[in-house]
Amino acid sequence: MQFFGGSEISPSTPAPTASGNNAHMMYIFNRNGVCLLYREWNRPLRTLSAQQDHKLMFGLLFSLKSLTAKMDPISVEKGNLGVPQLPGQGCSFHSFRTNTYKLSFMESPSGVKIILVTHPRTGNLQESLKYIYNLYVEYVAKNPLYTPGTSIRCELFNTSLDQYVRSIA
Repeated sequence: MQFFGGSEISPSTPAPTASGNNAHMMYIFNRNGVCLLYREWNRPLRTLSAQQDHKLMFGLLFSLKSLTAKMDPISVEKGNLGVPQLPGQGCSFHSFRTNTYKLSFMESPSGVKIILVTHPRTGNLQESLKYIYNLYVEYVAKNPLYTPGTSIRCELFNTSLDQYVRSIA
């Protein structure tokens, strides 16, 4: 089944964008800012508690979305802050890069936010984030045992996510 353009979830996945395991961490937030999933693959330094880290990341996303909406040179109507926009609607950001990491971001029409932090030389990950969202829909959202708004504890999703992230980043 296809939810976000591209290919269906099947053995054929988007082509890798870099070699090796350069993924540091990943977050999945719901529209209310609740962290549904946090995964680490390669994060040598931990300076904050998990709860502080999640709040800081969601605050960063909220601020960047607000900034991009307010700086949009085309749209006269700036929209409501915090309201998810459909892909291609309005002004939004997809990634930013520092000298030590790259943050890639995607928000679904339902408000699910996926953030993947990788090595700074990692290429464009938009197709990969869409694929991860499709994994989320197939293995979590459609799971009758999953309660929306709670932490994701689906072993099949976690295994598929680990395999995929290790292959792309």
